[in-house]
Amino acid sequence: MRPDDVTAVILTRDEERNLPRAITSLPRGAHVLVLDAESVDGTATFARAAGATVIVRPWTDFVDARRFALAQVTTPWTLVLDADEALDDVLRDAILAAPEDCQGYVVARATFFRGKRMRMWQGERLLRLFRTGAARVEAQPAAGGSAALHERYACDGVQRELPGELLHYSYADTAEYLDRFERYTSIEAQGRRRNLPAALLQTLLVPPRFANNLFRRGAALDGPRGWFVAWHSARYPAVVRWKSR
Repeated sequence: MRPDDVTAVILTRDEERNLPRAITSLPRGAHVLVLDAESVDGTATFARAAGATVIVRPWTDFVDARRFALAQVTTPWTLVLDADEALDDVLRDAILAAPEDCQGYVVARATFFRGKRMRMWQGERLLRLFRTGAARVEAQPAAGGSAALHERYACDGVQRELPGELLHYSYADTAEYLDRFERYTSIEAQGRRRNLPAALLQTLLVPPRFANNLFRRGAALDGPRGWFVAWHSARYPAVVRWKSR
């Protein structure tokens, strides 16, 4: 795959801390399209200096923004990257070596919390490289419902897997995690109908979900970081349900 046949699409809003890592991880010669939600820091300035095409657009929601961004791509292949993600060396080289005999490629993502890989979030498989126009954006709220959040890409036809990892530096510290937890649960709550029995059921499911995160998904081995993430992940659906009331 030729690098100039690929456009990396990145959504941003005040991402001057993360964006340099994302862009410099890309194959040399790949195009970069940054859809910026009116950042007030140096995000757009850095992106333009790095050779990216920057489109500034008021924020709507994640699904709408991603659909708009995909519609701007003119190269044969589209690579989707979040501003807080980066390709490792193996994945970057694999993209350049990938044959163009399929509709899309799935990659493995590893997510970090406070600088450490989390076992609970290892091995996530995501479609991120695909023929332009072949993929659709689908919302997948973690607690169900109709919120335009936790979006995923899907396409028909043959999909293959690429070696390497997509490194997701999602939460630099606990405060950032808690802030996003509050924002995302509030957004998801807007997409749920009020349902007291469902809220009570989700509350009862918190302890077994917490135990599953700790032991089956390996969070217990990550120490206090893992316990923190396991607990709040277990609470997430219940918080969404109670906020919807």
